[in-house]
Amino acid sequence: MGNKIRITKQFSFETGHALYGYDGKCKNVHGHSYRLDVTVIGEPITDTNNVKYGMVIDFGDLKKIVQEEIADVFDHATVFNKNTPHLELAMELKKRGHNVLLVDYQPTSEMMVIDFAKKIKSRLPENIKLHSLKLQETATSFAEWFAADQD
Repeated sequence: MGNKIRITKQFSFETGHALYGYDGKCKNVHGHSYRLDVTVIGEPITDTNNVKYGMVIDFGDLKKIVQEEIADVFDHATVFNKNTPHLELAMELKKRGHNVLLVDYQPTSEMMVIDFAKKIKSRLPENIKLHSLKLQETATSFAEWFAADQD
């Protein structure tokens, strides 16, 4: 067994959402400046002939995956649970040229990190594992996903 190292890259994006059926202010369409910390774990490459020698994963490669799967998709979009009457609102916004994302879940930070984990894991090289995600919704509120907590 070699040296397992965790690598973290941070991302930020502006996203709007509304929580259908919620009993507080967040039932209204509103937005957040999200910050996402993506931590992967693996062993640094030991092959001195490899251009990525000494790296677990190139930060640029990790950035490309997360940008394509999450940051570029969610940035300046409004997210709605498509299984609610918000679908009507979403369609009206779309018709007016707004960037709308329809998802299969209530777009809370908790559900978003589950979605993000699935998307990132599907794109990582075989020898790199997703260790954790931290999605910060406000300065004082965040949700975390840890591989060790999953069944």
